[in-house]
This record gives sequence, structure tokens and C-alpha cells, in this order.
Amino acid sequence: MNHELKRCWKTDNPLFIKYHDEEWGVPLHDDNKLFEFLVLDAFQAGLSWLIILKKRDAFRKAFDYFDPEKVAKYNGKDVERLVKDGAIVRNRSKILATINNACCFLEVQREFGSFDTYIWQFVHGKAIENSFFQLSDLPAESDESKAMSKDLKKRGFQFVGPTICYAFMQAAGLVNDHLVTCFRYNQIQKA
Repeated sequence: MNHELKRCWKTDNPLFIKYHDEEWGVPLHDDNKLFEFLVLDAFQAGLSWLIILKKRDAFRKAFDYFDPEKVAKYNGKDVERLVKDGAIVRNRSKILATINNACCFLEVQREFGSFDTYIWQFVHGKAIENSFFQLSDLPAESDESKAMSKDLKKRGFQFVGPTICYAFMQAAGLVNDHLVTCFRYNQIQKA
């Protein structure tokens, strides 16, 4: 039956379908999951999302299931372990940025009580509801993603440009970019 559902993305790939149907655009308020999406969106820069989805379980294992407290304590040995791990994207700059971002993430948690409280302020605590009919209508960035990027960078985060922040906003449900014709559009809107 699911193959008859109208989705945003035309794909038969089960990873894409599962991600689209169960995660993408669902308002997210769990700090560890928000950290996971922040990390994965940074690693995705310059690559296809399918590569990241295929390596997602390996990323989870390699980065202690995206526990920012553990990742923030990584040292040179951990960096070398990750650079040699063929199951993930072995980009030294992105690995170092992930460790740095974990430290920054913890600082934000201390200041705001949770990363959730901090990050949702960029959309005033409520998901932005867009009404797009074609994928080509979706923007690569927004005023909100630019403000988020600027503030994250000011706090020391890396690999958080406006486009990465917008992709993060889509993934974490800060913005509902499901197409109006997609079966998930109304479901997400009601969530």
C-alpha cells in the first residue's frame, strides 16, 4: 500500500522512504537527536543524503550514539580512529568540527537548559508551515537559517552555514517542507 502514497521525493529506496515517512519534518525536541541531525547535516555537505543514510548506523556507533558529553571528550586517538573508519565519511575537518560542536552544544545546554530551547527560538517555538507544490520551490536557506547560522558561528560551532542550517531545520521539523501534495504534509501540520 505504501507505494501508492504520494511523497515529496520520487524514490523506491527503502532508506529514503523510511526517513521521509518517519523522520523528515517531524518536530524534534530531544537534545541527543538534535545533535545527531546537526552532525549528519554537517557531514552531508557536498555529498548526497543517501550516502549519509547508508552510513547512519556506522556514524551512531562511531560517535557514541551522538552523546555530546562523550563526543566532547574525544582526543587525538579518537580523531585517528574516526579518520580510519571506512564505515563513516572520513573527513578530518568534519570530524574535528563534530568534536568542537559537541563542546559548543554542551555550552548551549548549560546556558539555555537544553539545546531544544535554544534552537526552537529561531522559529519562535513553532514550526514554520510552508506550502510548496514542487521540490524546485524549496529554498536552500531562509532568514531563520541565516540567523541560526550566524548565532551558532558566534558560539563557536563549525560547518553550520545557512544551507546546512536550513537542511537541519527541515530534518528536525523546525520547518514543514513536505509538499502540499505529500501524504505527510497534513500529518506533520497536525502534529
